Amino acid sequence: MKTTFKRYLNLLLDFVYPRVCVSCEKNLLGPENHLCIECLFSIPKTNSHLHPIELLERKFWGKLNVKQVYSFLKFSKKGKVQNILHALKYKNKPELAEYIGKMYANDLNSVDFAEKIDLIVGIPLHTDKQKLRGYNQADAFAKGLSEVLKTPYDDTSMIRQTFTISQTKTGSRFKRFKNIEGVFVVEKPDNIKGKRIALVDDVLTTGSTLEEAGNALLGAGCVELYIITIASAY
Repeated sequence: MKTTFKRYLNLLLDFVYPRVCVSCEKNLLGPENHLCIECLFSIPKTNSHLHPIELLERKFWGKLNVKQVYSFLKFSKKGKVQNILHALKYKNKPELAEYIGKMYANDLNSVDFAEKIDLIVGIPLHTDKQKLRGYNQADAFAKGLSEVLKTPYDDTSMIRQTFTISQTKTGSRFKRFKNIEGVFVVEKPDNIKGKRIALVDDVLTTGSTLEEAGNALLGAGCVELYIITIASAY
């Protein structure tokens, strides 16, 4: 009886306060959550958990000692994935980032990824930027991954000590690297030393931000480093 009442109540709420798909902006119905069924089946996935993608791995060759690069979705301009990333960055949706983290963790569980890592760490935001945005989407993504993978996540050991402009506005890869150089500091190395770590972020483009943060973790004693992102451009 309670289940039936709740179902009708949700239908009424959807009528009065319609929820929309963050990807295509169509109204969500019934059990749909954040993404409509059509988008869930049509968003482009990389399947990098099944087959390593050289174009992703190559971004870090000779720059960062990373074991493997995993990315859930393939980014393309003006596509469904861009809409999802835009919602994460600018519409204050930590629950969406957690939801995506749980979705991808289910894929990662199919290849026993949790056995490879001891800790999940999100790319930190500067405190001023986090106040402006309301939350850190990388940490929310890490939280979702952590819940399903049953692996702890750490959002305090590494900090971003410098407020930087958006990497999308810095031009060349060299300028992006100079923009991010030296901004990450591991304040609690004892939490990092000897750990196999998955470093996570929302999107992988040139890789300069992940490269700098990854090297900070390795410098603090991380013994194996993996990278996981919601999306990648390649």
